[in-house]
Amino acid sequence: MIDKQIFLDLERLKRLGMVEAVWGENKSCEQIAQILRKIKAAKQLALVTRVNEKKALELLEIFDDAKYHYDSSCLTLGDALLVEPSLGEVLIVSGGTSDFRVASEVELSLRLHGIKSEMLLDVGVAGLHRLLTNLQVINKASVVIVCAGMEGSLPTVIAGLISQPIIGVPISIGYGVSRGGEAALNGMLASCAPGLLVVNIDNGYGAAMAALRILKSGIKNNF
Repeated sequence: MIDKQIFLDLERLKRLGMVEAVWGENKSCEQIAQILRKIKAAKQLALVTRVNEKKALELLEIFDDAKYHYDSSCLTLGDALLVEPSLGEVLIVSGGTSDFRVASEVELSLRLHGIKSEMLLDVGVAGLHRLLTNLQVINKASVVIVCAGMEGSLPTVIAGLISQPIIGVPISIGYGVSRGGEAALNGMLASCAPGLLVVNIDNGYGAAMAALRILKSGIKNNF
């Protein structure tokens, strides 16, 4: 097989403040390795999302300075950006344990970009008291990212309780009509809570970058 030319957006960090992210699920180990060599040669941080353990182990044999993050199924090469406390903090909220992989992708993506974050797990609407008892914690965040599957109602509930920017992440879990996250996505898009932002199904990285844009735009909240 002849190697195809690979063009990378190595100016993205300078232009947008975001590192080059690589979708790893549908790429071969050889393709990912070729991309990582180019990013490493440019002395930049690389983030590869959706990497299974088998593929990760092969890549770790090639790049002994790479790191595999099991919780988020992501692989990184290079050092994270310095933390910028002045930008504020992001709270990652999840409805249940099944949301953990995507929530971890959010957390890793933020950490790599120097954004402080915390996780608040298992506070879904099926046990609303768990959410309400943590409302003070939620109110301290500058931006809140909410991961939820099933009917995806958790972001709407939170958006009705606090004034900070809320980013909803539909999760691809649930029986039957949940349709791999489509019910959660449609529920969030049809939300009655004004100003709720929604990213695509399981798109933890996209949610993190939306939060990064909000924080870097100078929108800060002190509640």
